[in-house]
Amino acid sequence: MDESVSRFTPALPLAIAYSGGPDSTALLLACAKKWPTQVQAIHVHHGLQAAADDFERHCQAFCAQIGVPLLVKRVDARHASGQSPEDAARRARYQAFETIALEEGASPTFRSIALAQHADDQIETLLLALSRGAGLPGLSAMPANWQRAGIAFYRPLLQVSAAEIRRWLASQGISSVQDPSNDDERFTRNRIRARVLPALEATFPHFRDTMARSTQHAAQAQTLLLEVAEQDLACVGTPPEIGRLQGLSRARQANVLRHWLRTAHQAVPSAAQLAELLDQIAACRTRGHAIRIKVGLGYAERRGVLLHWYNPSVL
Repeated sequence: MDESVSRFTPALPLAIAYSGGPDSTALLLACAKKWPTQVQAIHVHHGLQAAADDFERHCQAFCAQIGVPLLVKRVDARHASGQSPEDAARRARYQAFETIALEEGASPTFRSIALAQHADDQIETLLLALSRGAGLPGLSAMPANWQRAGIAFYRPLLQVSAAEIRRWLASQGISSVQDPSNDDERFTRNRIRARVLPALEATFPHFRDTMARSTQHAAQAQTLLLEVAEQDLACVGTPPEIGRLQGLSRARQANVLRHWLRTAHQAVPSAAQLAELLDQIAACRTRGHAIRIKVGLGYAERRGVLLHWYNPSVL
C-alpha cells in the first residue's frame, strides 16, 4: 500500500473519488498524508440506498477529522430497462466528475482524480471480460491512467490486494463504512468476489500478479492494433473505400473497421455483425452489389465505392 502510493505522481491538486468504503478511505488518507493541503475528496451520492445519507455523513465526518475538503455531488443513478445497475451507477459517477470539472471552469480545484480500484477489482474485471468472450480491449481490464473530458484519471492501487488495503487501514486505526450491496450475490461481480477469487487463491496463490501481467500484455497488444488501425484508416479513407479495404487482410479489415466505427460513430459491432460485414466486403466485386448490414445501433451501407454508417433514428 505505502509503496504504491509512494510511486504515485499525479498532477496536483488531486481529487479522490471517496465513497466512504475501506478502499477509497485508505487511498484518501494515504494521499492526504503525502500531499497535505493538495488533496480534496469527491463523494457521489447515488441515492440508491436508504443508507446513502449515512454514507454522506460518514464521509463528511472523516474528511473533517483529517482536514480534507469534501465536495458532495448528488446524481440520479437509476438504471434504464435492460441496463446493468452497476453500469448505470458507474456512468453517473463519471458524469458527476465531468460536471464538477466543467463547473469549475478555468479555476479548477483539482487537476487529477484518483480512483481506489485495486488488484482484486482488476481480476474481477478480467474474469467478467473472459465470461463475455471479450477481445483485447476487454482483456486489458482497467487502465492505470487515462484522460477523459480534460481530466487525468488514475488508479494507483491496481497492484494492491483488497486484504492488504484493509490491513493497512487497520494499522492506521481508521474505520470505514460497508456498502451492503457489495455482499449481494445477485450481482455477478459479487459472486466472483465471494466464490471464485478464494478458489483461485487456494489453487494459484500468485494469481493477482500473473493475471495482472496478462492484462498488461493485452493492453500492449491493443495499443499496437490501434496504431495499425490508424495507419490503415489513413490509407482506406474516412469513410472507407471498399476497394482499398479489400487490399487488406481480413484481420486488418476487422481492426480498421472497428476503429472507424468506434471513433467516427461511437458504434460497436458484435462479433457476428462484423463477420457478416467482412463477408459482404469480400463478395463486393460488382458495381451493383449492395451492402446494408445492421451494425451496432445503425447500419453499414455501400454508397458508390464507399462504405458508410448511419443511424436512421437520428437522421
